[in-house]
Amino acid sequence: MRLPTLILASALLTATLSPFAGADTDVLPQPHHLAATNTPDSASVILAARRYAAFWNTGDTRYADQALSPDFIDRTLPAGRVQGPQGPRQASTAFRTAVPDLTAEMEDVIVSQDRVAVHLHFKGHFTGHFGNVQGTGQSIDFQAFDLYRVADGRIAENWHLEDNLTLLQQMGIVQP
Repeated sequence: MRLPTLILASALLTATLSPFAGADTDVLPQPHHLAATNTPDSASVILAARRYAAFWNTGDTRYADQALSPDFIDRTLPAGRVQGPQGPRQASTAFRTAVPDLTAEMEDVIVSQDRVAVHLHFKGHFTGHFGNVQGTGQSIDFQAFDLYRVADGRIAENWHLEDNLTLLQQMGIVQP
């Protein structure tokens, strides 16, 4: 049963590339590991996740616009963050102020029906400002886990957990 899933996942990943031509294809992160059920919407669910990862990887808001539903709801909304599609845009801008070279890789992607679980790996260097703390070039390397509900090819809901303790320790804000 595992082999057909891998073949299906490979076919779905290839199918998600077709709406993009040229440079955009190169920007959409490819999952290192992908498992997906065979449903009519699997390709669009994967594409929404890849677009959202491209947003986090580049900071380019057009990927957030393509990935997020206008009615997007962050189900684990951090204090101070605006609800809706504007919230992730603000979070990305703020984080890129601290870590301008931020990258995000899709380690694992698991798709079932309208849900996609994504394990993201963030890296960069803390050279900017985070609140009143100035970075000195510290390496940043932390993990995050997201669960999306996709409707009509866009992420409608997101539940997420980031390893903020590791991040804050690497920034020198929290002592290990």
